[in-house]
Amino acid sequence: MDKLRQGLRKTGSSIAQVFTGTQISDELYEELEAALLMADAGVKATEFLLQDLKRRVKESKATDPAAVRLLLVEALTELLKPLERQLVIGEHSPTVMMVVGVNGAGKTTSIGKLTRHLADAEANVLLAAADTFRAAAREQLSVWADRNRVQIVSQEGGDPSAVTFDAVVAGRSRGADVVIADTAGRLPTQLHLMEELKKIRRVIGKAQEGAPHEVLLVVDGNTGQNALTQVKAFDEALGLTALIVTKLDGTAKGGVLAAIARERPVPVYFIGVGEKLEDLQTFNAREFAQALLE
Repeated sequence: MDKLRQGLRKTGSSIAQVFTGTQISDELYEELEAALLMADAGVKATEFLLQDLKRRVKESKATDPAAVRLLLVEALTELLKPLERQLVIGEHSPTVMMVVGVNGAGKTTSIGKLTRHLADAEANVLLAAADTFRAAAREQLSVWADRNRVQIVSQEGGDPSAVTFDAVVAGRSRGADVVIADTAGRLPTQLHLMEELKKIRRVIGKAQEGAPHEVLLVVDGNTGQNALTQVKAFDEALGLTALIVTKLDGTAKGGVLAAIARERPVPVYFIGVGEKLEDLQTFNAREFAQALLE
């Protein structure tokens, strides 16, 4: 909780200061509305939270701002609850994950951290370097594979779909528990590149029926409403199963999770609140709301 609280401080402090006054007034609600919008909670989620909060204040007959803040924790927890879901492996052999996102979101680093968590849980992981045209991406993934002592399937300048197909086949023959495919960074507006991701998804299905079992989008929490745009675009193209929201420690826009919950509730498996391995945390709605507002 301390780590999470520290990581969300930039977002939380601007919202928390709304409750430092002595009375509940229209001004308090106006300041809260502005703070939520500044935190990139978005218009729909902000309106929803304010209405829900006013109802809770009326029902509980709260009289001071400190009590209102605690009621906002409850309202935010309830809004975020549908995003809370655990990553499950072991139902398929192997569980195949396809990881997508724009360049710079922290995709390869998140894969590295996730691989470490899985390896620590004694899962046999195989990585597929399907970002074949960016040497730096292959090298970075290779470093993570070495560090976590897991296998990697990689080839220079090859077809991303072919690399992924080979990795899934290799994962099946080698008895891997999890195959994770790292794909090239895409902007949702680059339609021809989005088509390539769709192709990779189809090819994975040919290598193993029913796969991929997870299509994870890594989004940078710093990008605020742009993150919501990415979620919508990638979900429409690929059918996302979950999100990893990174870099929440470096932003005052952590409210974007509220916007996602209200407008495109794709589950959030993990949130990143720092550089260290343990800073990739399982998303918990109540802990998030408490860390943000307390």
